[in-house]
Amino acid sequence: MIKNNLNYSFALPSKGRMRSESEIFFNKATSTKLHKDYRDYFFKIKKFNFINGIYLHSKEIIERIFDGSLDAGISGLDLLREFPRIYQNKIKVFKVLDFGEANLCVAIPNDWIDVQTTADLEEISYLFKDKNNFRIRVATKYPNLTRKFLYSKGITQFKIIPSLGATETYPYTGSSEFIVDLVSTGKTLKANNLRVISDGLILKSSACVLVAKKKLSDYKFLKFLNSLK
Repeated sequence: MIKNNLNYSFALPSKGRMRSESEIFFNKATSTKLHKDYRDYFFKIKKFNFINGIYLHSKEIIERIFDGSLDAGISGLDLLREFPRIYQNKIKVFKVLDFGEANLCVAIPNDWIDVQTTADLEEISYLFKDKNNFRIRVATKYPNLTRKFLYSKGITQFKIIPSLGATETYPYTGSSEFIVDLVSTGKTLKANNLRVISDGLILKSSACVLVAKKKLSDYKFLKFLNSLK
């Protein structure tokens, strides 16, 4: 995005429910409607005409705030926490929003009746390796958060299987033994015969207004951000 010294950039998620819910929140918070151009990639806010709006993938919003090509935007807390710590050193969670809520959890097959806690999962991971001569597999889109959480619980005998989508199906297809994924209603887990273990909550996530920390000292931009509170 081309910027000048008088303008600031703000991004909204480009797809799905996060886009529609972000637009609803944004219109209400700024007491105005977004004015989109014919390509539907960019928008302006009549009340804050110094803001250049753009639609980006939720993950890209975080990447571009970090590299300085974007000043702020709405994305998921789960995505921010998945990035390396250096990203979080440069990006502030300015406001936690009341949509996009989901829990990142460890979920296992229902028929693992002897596994109720992470301690049980640690035990079964050793038994699994002894029996099968390879480590128990966990499918997830969140390898960093998953690895950190499992290690914190003393679980070391596992292999992460990167998930490209429909993570809940991985145990059913034999691609992994258990999963770590976002859970909102729990219906998808239930449909795939999975359940969350009792102490398997990794992160409570929601949509957030994320801001480059270096921009928080700019009075004009801060005034706009405070309108979103």
